[in-house]
Amino acid sequence: MGRNLIETIMGAVVLVVAAFFLVFAYTHADLKEVTGYEITAQFSSVGGLDKGSDIRINGVKVGTVADYELDKVTFNAVVKLSISPDVRLPADTVATIATEGLLGGKFVKLIPGRAKDRIPEGGRIAKTKDFKSIEEMVGELIFLATADNPAPAAPAPAAPAGQQ
Repeated sequence: MGRNLIETIMGAVVLVVAAFFLVFAYTHADLKEVTGYEITAQFSSVGGLDKGSDIRINGVKVGTVADYELDKVTFNAVVKLSISPDVRLPADTVATIATEGLLGGKFVKLIPGRAKDRIPEGGRIAKTKDFKSIEEMVGELIFLATADNPAPAAPAPAAPAGQQ
């Protein structure tokens, strides 16, 4: 009887600690969606970007990806970005899709410019850099490594002794 009571108390303690860690992680993970003004950016490839992904400037979350769709004329991906109302982006801001490491998720990285004009609500980021997957980068690296280095020439056969 005493052993069952101890096991029950220890189980309850484990559940309380687990609940504490879940609450702590949720409150500190900044998982809530940022609502603000909406702008768009066009990319030739979004590379696995999801709705709700972060938008960051220098590692600080300033928005979330609201939606994306295919432009029927250019066949580019049009990404709708919801930016925090207190962040007013310069007109020459550059947007790119980045990863959080080799296996991490994708996010939109914004690099603000120095223009005096700001992107208005409903506006568009004109400058974007296309996403390159790890496979594309490895392929380019292999191509560059083999393109500039021609195969070494075979050495000329040595003349038999006594012949010159």
